[in-house]
Amino acid sequence: MKSIIAILLFFYGMLSAQKNADLIITNAKIYTVNQNFDVVESMAVSNGKILAVGKSKDILKKYKSENIQNLDGKSVFPGFIDAHCHFTGYASDQWKCELWGTKSWDEIIQKLSDYSKNAPMEWLYGRSWDQNDWLVKEFPNKAKLDELFPNRPVYLKRVDGHAAIANQKALDIAGITTNTKINGGEIEVKNGKLTGILVDNAMLLVEKYIPEISDEMAIQYFEDLQKTCFSYGLTSLHDCGISTHTFSLLEEMQRQDKLQMKIFALLSDEPTTYNEWIKKGRFTKGNITFGGYKVYSDGALGSRGACLLHDYSDKKDWKGFLLSDQKHFENLAKKLKSSDLQMCTHAIGDSANRTILNIYGDVLGIKNDRRWRIEHAQIVDKNDFDLFGKYSIIPSVQPTHATSDMYWAEERLGKDRLKYAYAYEDLLKQNGWLPLGTDFPVEEINPIKTFFAAVARKDAKNFPANGFQKENALTREQALRGMTIWAAKAAFQEKELGSLEEGKSADFVVLNQDLMKVDENKILETKVLETYSSGKKVH
Repeated sequence: MKSIIAILLFFYGMLSAQKNADLIITNAKIYTVNQNFDVVESMAVSNGKILAVGKSKDILKKYKSENIQNLDGKSVFPGFIDAHCHFTGYASDQWKCELWGTKSWDEIIQKLSDYSKNAPMEWLYGRSWDQNDWLVKEFPNKAKLDELFPNRPVYLKRVDGHAAIANQKALDIAGITTNTKINGGEIEVKNGKLTGILVDNAMLLVEKYIPEISDEMAIQYFEDLQKTCFSYGLTSLHDCGISTHTFSLLEEMQRQDKLQMKIFALLSDEPTTYNEWIKKGRFTKGNITFGGYKVYSDGALGSRGACLLHDYSDKKDWKGFLLSDQKHFENLAKKLKSSDLQMCTHAIGDSANRTILNIYGDVLGIKNDRRWRIEHAQIVDKNDFDLFGKYSIIPSVQPTHATSDMYWAEERLGKDRLKYAYAYEDLLKQNGWLPLGTDFPVEEINPIKTFFAAVARKDAKNFPANGFQKENALTREQALRGMTIWAAKAAFQEKELGSLEEGKSADFVVLNQDLMKVDENKILETKVLETYSSGKKVH
């Protein structure tokens, strides 16, 4: 009898010694993405944080919970982080006519005609057409828009957000004529007439007249898009280039207890905000972090607004342009130097990249830990790659840009320059780490496509068979780090996010297959089964 009591007391002592956890994951294949890239079986979570990771028997011995999930060997990864996207911009665009994937100008006209019947505003606003997807790969002309909508303004933005077409009514509202000039932009004129095509800064002349949706509607759209992001396994993102008003809407969404996505916000390059927000410096409130400024140095390659060192191969005597005078970038860099904020500058062309690299270098000097970023870094002159490492400048890239642009990039650049475009492995070597994103809505939200494009250098059509410039593919471990811990590091958040380690936020995803082991041609079959944000199941 005494022996039975002793055994019972022993087990009671073991149970009472166990610590409580809100959630325990067991019998899983958990990729921690820690420094050693350890793979473990189990994880305990409490109050949104990871208590411990390890073998199932060890975790179950130390912790107890009313919520124990046996995953039967399924794969678990840190929640994916998109290091460059336009979350709030895409969300608030939801009232607009969706033109993604259209194959001709005629198809756009038909879509717009159907949309116009129930459009919520007088303006007919469309988004995401791409002439490079058409049989005739040329910018359209506004003639058909003028014919169909003579008294209703029309504005259709290209997929990259760096070009648009407007009808005559919209141009008249904006006061644009054949004599209108603007720095850092182009108003296309052919045969003495406006075609309706506006590139980069010229777009702003029209956009300032387009009415905005209500704050309430915007927050609802944010909430809807948040659910979509969770369904793809995203638990954090870098929202690049938002207004101070949009920032306040995110804060209001958080006050309403609707914001579960962790958002690292970069403000738009608006000089009127510099004094107040640079003085505030970096700060975090709940799930929102303000970390710096997103700046545009040039446009996009697809619209020939990227600033090149030499002429476009398909447009003689045209090199693109900087969107602002070089002095503007220099002045902002000097202002930010004395703060704890990051400067994150969009640079596509090799000339734009060289300009920004040198400006950063002049301000920052040699090695540093400021983590100032160049967003996209798409075309870099072969003599400039070392500047990223020399000045500790972080290239923030989007692998699906390579597989979207590969069909026509050589036409713009020629074979020689193309060798140094979308050169992700070459860029990775400079600092030893490389944050990855999508740039959605320019590309699709799905981070699995980011992973596939990075490692296979192919698109969803599995093209090309041998991969596009495969020498610049990333390994699977590099790609996963780029979508998790390196993306967190790009926002100075690597101590809180990006890997499954003790003390970090319990942000993780459960997938239907192992991304690190599945055959390359089956990577895109990967599905997100569950998504957890701060220990709570959100999908």
